[in-house]
Amino acid sequence: MAHEYFSPLELSDSSQCLCGILSGRKKTREPKEENVTLGPTVREGEQVFGVAHIFASFNDTFIHVTDLSGRETLVRITGGMKVKADRDESSPYAAMLAAQDVAQRCKELGITALHIKLRATGGNKTKTPGPGAQSALRALARAGMKIGRIEDVTPIPTDSTRRKGGRRGRRL
Repeated sequence: MAHEYFSPLELSDSSQCLCGILSGRKKTREPKEENVTLGPTVREGEQVFGVAHIFASFNDTFIHVTDLSGRETLVRITGGMKVKADRDESSPYAAMLAAQDVAQRCKELGITALHIKLRATGGNKTKTPGPGAQSALRALARAGMKIGRIEDVTPIPTDSTRRKGGRRGRRL
C-alpha cells in the first residue's frame, strides 16, 4: 500500500480554498471598464477603406461589406431584410434602405470609404445586374460614404455547361 505525500505548499493552498468555501466568503472582483474601440486606428483626415460587395439579382439585392482582404465581414444586409413582400426584395427601394443601414453601420465602425464590387447572377444565366444595383450604389454615395473603385465582378464563363432553353432557344 503506497502512501501519497503532499508538500506543505499543496496542503496550504487546498486548505485556504476549503476555508474560503466553508466560511461562506465569496471572492468579489471589481469589473474593470475597458474602452472598446471598433475599427482601425487612423490619423485625422485619413480614409479608411472597406469593400462593398453588391450582388444584385432579379430576386434580391445583397450589400456585404468586408475589410480590404475580404476575409472579415463587417456588415451584411439584404433587400429582403428591409421589406415585407417577397416581390419587393429586389426593388430599388429595398436596396436603398439596405444601403442606408450599411452606411450607418460602416460609420459606426469607422469606415469612411468603400471600394465597390458589383455582381450580377452571371454564369450561364443573366449578366445584367438587377434593379437594386444602381440605387444601392447611389444610396451609399448619398449617405456620405466616399466611393473608391467600382468594379464589375460578374462571373463570366469561358466555356460553360449548356444553357437552359433547348436547341431552338426560348421562343417568345
